[in-house]
Amino acid sequence: MNYFLNDIPQRTEKPRHVGLTMAMDKGSSLREVEDFISTCGSYVDIVKLGWGTSFVTPNLKEKIALFKKAGIPVYFGGTLFEAFIVRGQFDEYVKVLEKYELEYVEVSDGSIELDHDLKCDYIQKLSKKVTVLSEVGSKDVDKIIPPYKWINLMQAELDAGAWKVIGEARESGNVGLFRSSGEVRSGLVEEILTKIPFEKIIWEAPQKAQQVWFIKLLGANVNLGNIAPNEVIPLETIRLGLRGDTFTHFLNQS
Repeated sequence: MNYFLNDIPQRTEKPRHVGLTMAMDKGSSLREVEDFISTCGSYVDIVKLGWGTSFVTPNLKEKIALFKKAGIPVYFGGTLFEAFIVRGQFDEYVKVLEKYELEYVEVSDGSIELDHDLKCDYIQKLSKKVTVLSEVGSKDVDKIIPPYKWINLMQAELDAGAWKVIGEARESGNVGLFRSSGEVRSGLVEEILTKIPFEKIIWEAPQKAQQVWFIKLLGANVNLGNIAPNEVIPLETIRLGLRGDTFTHFLNQS
């Protein structure tokens, strides 16, 4: 930090296991990655190359290398995993991970129908090679999953070997954990938290109001994902009570 202030909540330090910020890269250039690392490298813990963008991104190896050099893990979006699975190309997907020397992977079924036992089998197989993040929830706005099922799915995927489970919201923040308006399904979140430890969940929360809601509920060190690159530093100020939305939330709590 550049100067001292009282009553600033204590943030975990990198490498973090809680208080994670997962940034969403939608196809930034190498120059943009360099600029992003120079300004946000201290605050971002992991970067997702969104959905299938890695398939068409120029200079992919060089891009991944820049993040790795900065100590920031990279993984391909879960939709790419699904694209391989729906085509019967799991072994080819593993070869892609090996080609790009990725140490993290996302397993999801938000766009396809995938038997859950089979999904857990993929998690188990991949967890022997890399760190697995598994995503729960559908990208279909009309598909409402009841809380007990979210809990059962999350627990089964953690038991299968997932490091963290991700609560689906898409990059727009209007499905899964959220209503189409972007409003948090608060009852769903609170019920999930009765069974699944908060440090095991990354909540996709691309909208500022969603980030504020989770920080007020779970504190500065809640895991948040799908953060736009230009929103990483603004999010850090929300975590620290240095933006109007959480300005008084942490005062006199240290």
